[in-house]
Amino acid sequence: MKILVISQHYYPENFRINDITKELVQRGHEVTVICGYPNYPEGKLYPEYKGKNRKKHKEEEIDGVKVIRGFEISRGNNPIKLFLNYYSVSLSMNSKAKKLKEKFDIVLINQLSPVMQAWGGINYAKKHKVPCLLYCYDLWPDSLAAGGIKEVSFIYKYYFKVSNKIYRSVDKILCTSKGFVDYFVKTHRIDENKLMYLPQYSEDIFKPLAPKKNGKIYNYVFAGNIGKVQSVETIIKAANEIKNDNTIKIHIVGDGSNLSNCTNLANQYNLSNVIFHGMHNIEKMPEFYKMADAMLLTLSNNKVISNTLPGKAQTYMAAGKPIIAAIDGEASLILKEAKCGLLCNAEDYKGLADLFLKFKTLDVNRMSLNAQSYYFNNFRKEIFFERLSKYMEDN
Repeated sequence: MKILVISQHYYPENFRINDITKELVQRGHEVTVICGYPNYPEGKLYPEYKGKNRKKHKEEEIDGVKVIRGFEISRGNNPIKLFLNYYSVSLSMNSKAKKLKEKFDIVLINQLSPVMQAWGGINYAKKHKVPCLLYCYDLWPDSLAAGGIKEVSFIYKYYFKVSNKIYRSVDKILCTSKGFVDYFVKTHRIDENKLMYLPQYSEDIFKPLAPKKNGKIYNYVFAGNIGKVQSVETIIKAANEIKNDNTIKIHIVGDGSNLSNCTNLANQYNLSNVIFHGMHNIEKMPEFYKMADAMLLTLSNNKVISNTLPGKAQTYMAAGKPIIAAIDGEASLILKEAKCGLLCNAEDYKGLADLFLKFKTLDVNRMSLNAQSYYFNNFRKEIFFERLSKYMEDN
């Protein structure tokens, strides 16, 4: 099958679509990706894609995948730059899709923010009369509401119409969490028969790790994007509550738009129990998992965000790591069902601090085994691609 993938973010940016397309090629498919130039999460164009190198990377092959990059204004670190980024890449990706002379069998839209990036895939699919699937990670326009845009505002209402039209224009919507299915039915009035549950999986690099033997120091690790919705401030505030306990160290691995706020907060509290490691390539991440007694999962207290099941949850489980979480909604239900961690409500930093202390008193071997078992039965890679193949072939 010849597959056209539309995704603003692609390698070397660290998103699971990199692994999905690589695996599709290995399974015998021919894959072309239309994307932007890498600048996530710092909002700056990666150095190796600047100047003369920009032209070199305009069209290239990566792991057997043909990659076509469209013009993109980098995200920067303010709302105006982000707005320009959203529209520049959406327009340029649409333009690239229009110019394609090659005939594809199906279009797969990897829908992170902004939802407008989908137009390139939708327009191509309509013109060539081929099926169009949208894999949804971010709910629009409610992702805007989570970022502070009020539902009564003109901006929210405008993007509701835009989002609704996009979601109704595709043949299937693949949902990363069950909460998304309910959202689409109730909010966008999408036919439930058009909605398919397709939770994320973990890359092969994250193998089950033996539980750590309790030592003198307990290391808790947060790994991933540090944006507003991840509520890493909750971890910092919890660390402040237990800063006199010399047996616990908190490790923050990643980067993002809210990193400076988190580092400033840690400095304000004068914390010595929080270590910021910055962003690292995915190949290095298993080293941080190996050092962890438990992994940390936090999200903001928001009705829309509570529908989300972050991909890091699957990665944590695949590695067999116990999870300490301050979350609500979908992710909370999954972790309770899996019996692989300790939970409190989203943004409850005092509750999270109590969990940090409680974890030290527990035998965590069972949580580790439960995490691996739940991942194997529900989220492993083979299940994902069996479902994805079925959804593509059913059109």
